[in-house]
Amino acid sequence: MSRILVTGSSDGLGRAAADALLSAGHDVVVHARSQERAAALRALVDRGADIVVGDFTERDAVRRVAAELNDVKPLDAVIHNAGVWSGPAVMPVNVVAPYLLTALLHGPRRLVYLSSSSHFDGRPSLAGVDWRGRSAGSYSDSKLFVTTLAAAVARLRPEVLSNAVDPGWVPTKMGGPGAPDDLELGHRTQEWLASSDEPEALTSGGYWYHRRRLQPHRAVQDEEFQDRLLRTLAEETGTAL
Repeated sequence: MSRILVTGSSDGLGRAAADALLSAGHDVVVHARSQERAAALRALVDRGADIVVGDFTERDAVRRVAAELNDVKPLDAVIHNAGVWSGPAVMPVNVVAPYLLTALLHGPRRLVYLSSSSHFDGRPSLAGVDWRGRSAGSYSDSKLFVTTLAAAVARLRPEVLSNAVDPGWVPTKMGGPGAPDDLELGHRTQEWLASSDEPEALTSGGYWYHRRRLQPHRAVQDEEFQDRLLRTLAEETGTAL
């Protein structure tokens, strides 16, 4: 049994992953951005899940969540599921929050970051990026950055299994009811990478789609770009990885 944090788990893929991991007997920590959203997690909490609450648009809230988790039983894995599609919260939630949690949380040996096929449309440039969310951010850029973060962690922390997952375009609130991909398959790869002892799941540095390892955007594996991204985020947040 593993202790696994699933961020952004009040609905959609995060909730489905948390539900499935609980059913498999794992010790799950669910996350909501507000007390109002936390009410939607009552059924999972009643089944034994722990819960943390914090708005990931706010760096202090991310730091508080990390401190709260570091004060209790250590985590074995984190599924960085929380994400937004558009608006000012894109960079704070999709990139800065997982970066800070990666830097601050003690102990996890498996890290799974939610990517997207949209990352192929991202621009490997850090010039002028609004990390604080004063203006709308690019979803494609954010997914390129977080996929690069996953690869950088895999390179720099060889003792950690770090992977990125494209869940597909699935019919969640974000994806919309007409999304063509399979909702069930959309969360299974994250769970597998976070908990399985199968040899393929014990690899690191991958970009995965439905348990198939694919080639990401070429910038993802560019070590110079990885290092520039980490330096930029360290300077921006005052927290080194």
